[in-house]
Amino acid sequence: MRLNLLAQKGELRPTRLYLIRHGQVADGHTHRYHGNNDIPLSPQGVKQLEDLATRLAGVELAAVYASDLSRAYQGAEILCRGRHLQPQAVREFRELHFGIWEGLSFTEIIDRYPQELEARLQDLAHYRVPEGESLLDVKGRALPRLQGLLCAHQGEAIALVAHAGINRVILCEALGLDLIHLFRIDQRYGCLNIIDYFPDLAVVRLINGDGHEVGEKGKRLGH
Repeated sequence: MRLNLLAQKGELRPTRLYLIRHGQVADGHTHRYHGNNDIPLSPQGVKQLEDLATRLAGVELAAVYASDLSRAYQGAEILCRGRHLQPQAVREFRELHFGIWEGLSFTEIIDRYPQELEARLQDLAHYRVPEGESLLDVKGRALPRLQGLLCAHQGEAIALVAHAGINRVILCEALGLDLIHLFRIDQRYGCLNIIDYFPDLAVVRLINGDGHEVGEKGKRLGH
């Protein structure tokens, strides 16, 4: 708790994470469970990340990381323009693997796999879609990798372009929420979340924003 008081007085610099969801996916692929399917961005998705990159232009970033799937990595490339940075692809930040549901719409899943869907709804954290992953599997691969990045960038600001599921898992952990509450957190295409990591706690500064909240010339939110 003393560390938190020092932070409030400006005597302790947190490690800041700019956590971003990729932009809208290519036309014909929205509203589907793509998971590990490698779908590119639509023109609208490109524009969403370009707009966000403009709003974050004044923010100093030590590094930019992304899922190795095209829709996230392409967004990270946009974010790196003019920064003399190259995005670093990290497989552990891939979206939840939906197994036999990959590429299907929610309506198609209801029609084809009603029992599996009911089982998942009854045990959101633990249920593993056949040939896929559970949310606990995702947590087990993504959070240790994130912790490693936070340790490597202590006191700096980094960006991560990932997916709705990954972002929600990270935000649940930062907020101290059980994974059963995951869908209480909205993640629009191209949205921005900001988390400050101190030695004794995480402080969530922004959820599901659009970048305007950062302020003029990249002023650090919360400082």
